[in-house]
Amino acid sequence: MENKNYVSITIQASVKATMEKVWTYWTEPKHIIQWNAASDDWHTPRATNDLRVGGKFTSRMEAKDGSMGFDFEGVYEALEKHKLISYTMADGRKVSIQFVPKGDAVEVTETFDAEQMNPVDMQRAGWQAILDNFKRYTENQ
Repeated sequence: MENKNYVSITIQASVKATMEKVWTYWTEPKHIIQWNAASDDWHTPRATNDLRVGGKFTSRMEAKDGSMGFDFEGVYEALEKHKLISYTMADGRKVSIQFVPKGDAVEVTETFDAEQMNPVDMQRAGWQAILDNFKRYTENQ
C-alpha cells in the first residue's frame, strides 16, 4: 500500500450570512458554479452534488481561454447539516469543512491534505482564493 504522508493545510473565512444561506450556497451546484474559481481567468462551467454519505460531487474547473481544465471530485465520508462536510478526493486526499456560527456570521474552516506536486504556499493561496470568492458571492447575493 502506498504511503501518503500529506501535509495538512487549513484556511478560513468569516461569511456574514445566515447558516442556511451559507450551507445552501456551499452545496447547491447552481451556486457552486458562481464562486468556485481561484482567479478571474478560471471558472466552473458545471457541477454536480449528491450530498449524502457515500455520495459523489464533481466540479469541472477550466481556464476561461480553454487552455486547460480538470474535474475536481470526491466522495462524502461524513455530513452534519450546518456543521460538517468531510470527503475524500479522487486521489485519496481528505478534506474537512466546518461551519460554526459566530454572531451574525458563519466561520467556514476548511482543512485539506496538500498534494505533492505544487508548493504548499501555492495550494493554500489557491484554496483561500476560492473560499474568499465563496465569501464574496454569498455576502453579495
